[in-house]
Amino acid sequence: MFASILICAIALIPFFALLLLAFGDSRDVWLHLVTNVLPRSLSTTLLLMAGVGLLSSAMGVGAAWLVSRYEFFGRRTLQWALVLPLAVPTYISAYCFTELMDFTGPIQTFVRFSGGYSSPADYWFPDIRSLGGAIFIMSIVLYPYVYLTSRIVFEMQASSILEASRVLGAGAWRMFFRIGLPLARPAVAAGAMLAILEALNDIGAVEILGVQTLTFSIFDTWLNRSSLAGAAQIAWLMLIVVAIVIAMERRGRGGRLYEYKQSGASTLSRVRAKPLHAAAFCLLCLAPIVVGFIVPAALLFGFAFRRTEQLSDPELFAAATNSVTVSLSAAIVTVLAAFMLITMTRRHRGKLTGFLTRLAALGYAVPGSVLAIGSLYAFTTFDNWIDASMRSLFGISTGLVVSGSAAIIVYACSVRFLAVAYGSLEAGYSRISSHMPMAARTLGRSANQAMIAIELPLMKKAILTALLLVFVETMKELSATVLLRPFNFPTLATYIYERASLARFEDAAIAALAIVAIGLVPLLILNKIQSAVPVSRMRPEQKNAGAGPALS
Repeated sequence: MFASILICAIALIPFFALLLLAFGDSRDVWLHLVTNVLPRSLSTTLLLMAGVGLLSSAMGVGAAWLVSRYEFFGRRTLQWALVLPLAVPTYISAYCFTELMDFTGPIQTFVRFSGGYSSPADYWFPDIRSLGGAIFIMSIVLYPYVYLTSRIVFEMQASSILEASRVLGAGAWRMFFRIGLPLARPAVAAGAMLAILEALNDIGAVEILGVQTLTFSIFDTWLNRSSLAGAAQIAWLMLIVVAIVIAMERRGRGGRLYEYKQSGASTLSRVRAKPLHAAAFCLLCLAPIVVGFIVPAALLFGFAFRRTEQLSDPELFAAATNSVTVSLSAAIVTVLAAFMLITMTRRHRGKLTGFLTRLAALGYAVPGSVLAIGSLYAFTTFDNWIDASMRSLFGISTGLVVSGSAAIIVYACSVRFLAVAYGSLEAGYSRISSHMPMAARTLGRSANQAMIAIELPLMKKAILTALLLVFVETMKELSATVLLRPFNFPTLATYIYERASLARFEDAAIAALAIVAIGLVPLLILNKIQSAVPVSRMRPEQKNAGAGPALS
């Protein structure tokens, strides 16, 4: 119990610091923010969240239904390939599409050449540096959150439910909108919420696309206006927005849960699509893979081949070393904290432990820039107190021990991704029978001895998955890293950000490829875990002859 309280207190340090900082002197910056900045930033943020939520849900749910419900050429390959765009961070995708679709990019250059145009006024072309462009780019990268959560629910739905609707004359569209989608609503909402939170956390993409969100306003107020108190006040406004969105999602769900009581023979049966519809389904599922993963990866490979000399760049090597060190440290710290939390929760079941766990896992719902402000203020105050004490007692200056080192990045990422590690470990614990450690206890083993001898060996895969997920998420994290990193401490994310900000994205292609390649590993593992759901294929003679063509 003490461990749970301690972890919760440590995880909540940035929020208490942020509260104290928000009441500080903002030097009249707040009046300027309320008048000129916040109205536009807030409205833009809300539109971005709504757009990403709707578009990513439409793509994710549509792809999940097609690969779960229908059998067509290439389905098995597309089923796992649909998660690939999630390996591309939003800021890398934004840089790639800006290079492709900007005025000087190859697409507009070809349009001008083929049409004989000489200036942008002679033709219309969608502006990628806009709110619409940001919604499109983020949705094409973040839709796998919805796809992963909804696909497994669609595959768990009993075929008897859908077959009953077919017998009653329901067509493909009605079957989807009246039965399949309502039953998957909690999973769709959960995936959409993850996509929205990731879009809210982004700072690199919105900056290069010229979209002024609350996250960018925090960054701008802190660094360009030199007002940490003003940035903290915007951060609290963002926290209120996040809390309202989460509350609305839970209220809309109304606490309803959906269960599927089914035997092994009643799992969802796939319907073999007719040739024309099969081709359409294949193209529909292939489109987000091409746009969200293949196009950015191809562009990065092209840039990397032109910048092979970057492989010997000492700064790139230092950035890679720093990223691996910080990410590995954050993964170990986060998994240890999550393991202690879940152990205490299992041993001391009750409302208090559940409440403490939810508080400790609050960081994942908070943008990295918000955590960065609270962490920096808290640990700078702590470092200054330690330095003043050591000066007065021993005449020694300790400097900024925590806030001036990579330890503060490890801390912020651990707080932010604690929920990710906890979820993975909780899923692993759910597969262990509670009778096994109880049997060990009856044989004279203590609780810790039973955990080491029985639970830990059975939890190896869950622990490895949690380590891998936190490692990759920390590698990709930009919002917290760019604000907290010490001087002369580049990471791969900041290495990319700095060069892209100077219009030298080609120089960062190798670093971007490294992040994308590392991000593929947990996605493939996660997809392999999900593929274990049993699904049967409907034989042609089992199909209802009266049913209409798929989704027609």
